[in-house]
Amino acid sequence: MTAHNPFATRAFWFTLLINAVWINASEVARYFALVMPMMRDAFPGMAGVAPMSLPVFAVWGIWDTVWLLALTGFTWLWLERFGTTLRQTLLAGTLAWAAVFVILWLGIYNMGLAPPAVVAVALPLAWGEAAVGALITRWGMRRFAG
Repeated sequence: MTAHNPFATRAFWFTLLINAVWINASEVARYFALVMPMMRDAFPGMAGVAPMSLPVFAVWGIWDTVWLLALTGFTWLWLERFGTTLRQTLLAGTLAWAAVFVILWLGIYNMGLAPPAVVAVALPLAWGEAAVGALITRWGMRRFAG
């Protein structure tokens, strides 16, 4: 068992804060610019597809928080265990992405709630978000934890 390192704890929280800005900006941009219009085009006769309201934003806040903690926490632990190489960083981001977004979009597609074109756009963009988030985590570990 390793001793508690207050510098690493502080570094994690700083990194989490920076990743929160990135992930929220990326999620909002991706949704409004691509996913929402594509979903509305795919289901033109269905009312209420991809709505925007206070309850939807509240749920989105929960989603972003869970995703933020999962990506940053998993990547941090992965890099502590396997090293902070670029390869390990991208692998950690990819694994977190697969565990969250591939499962999400596979389920949505499987239930007939998203056409393949939406999935084909959403998944690569979400991977880019995860990769940048993992790189931010790597940078934060190196910059703030020493």
